[in-house]
Order: sequence, then structure tokens, then C-alpha cells
Amino acid sequence: MTWLTLTGAILFELAGTTAMKLSEGFTRLLPSVALVVCYAISFTLLTLTLKKMDVSIAYAIWSGAGTVLITVIGILVFKEPATLLKVLCIALIVAGVVGLNLLSKQ
Repeated sequence: MTWLTLTGAILFELAGTTAMKLSEGFTRLLPSVALVVCYAISFTLLTLTLKKMDVSIAYAIWSGAGTVLITVIGILVFKEPATLLKVLCIALIVAGVVGLNLLSKQ
């Protein structure tokens, strides 16, 4: 159940961040409302996750997965450039999250 709530937190964070882009600086009502609602749900689910998981691991996974996935959304949906340096930096984020998870199991 912990992994399910963390996954939900990540998905709602992605939806909130995408809505943030679509809100055009809070000038569009529907994306602005979606942003607030999605982040509220995301933080609620993350808070529930922290009851059963160390904050260092949960937050690293939440923020790392969110960063990686929103970068993919930016490239695929918003046509942002996919530079070699951007891909390398994303790989380093993934390596860091995996490393933290491996160290926490020791």
C-alpha cells in the first residue's frame, strides 16, 4: 500500500506540474484549479507515505521520479529540446535515487 500511495503522489505531482505550465501564470482558470487540487492530493498522499517510509527515501523517489517524468512530458508534449546534457543530468538523478534506495536497504 505504501508504494501505491507514493505512486499516486508522483502521478498527481506530474498532473499538477503539467497544469502549472498550462495555467500560463494563473491566467487560465481550469488549469489553475487543477494545479491546486493535484498538488493538494499529491502532498496528502506523500504525507501518508511518510507514515511507513523514511522521508529521505520517499522524498528522493517522489522528487526524482517527478523530475524525470516531467522532463519526458516537457520533451514529448511541450516540444522542449532533448539535449545530450539534459539526458545525462536526468540519468544522474535516476542513479542518485537508485543509490539512495540501495543504501537504505543495508
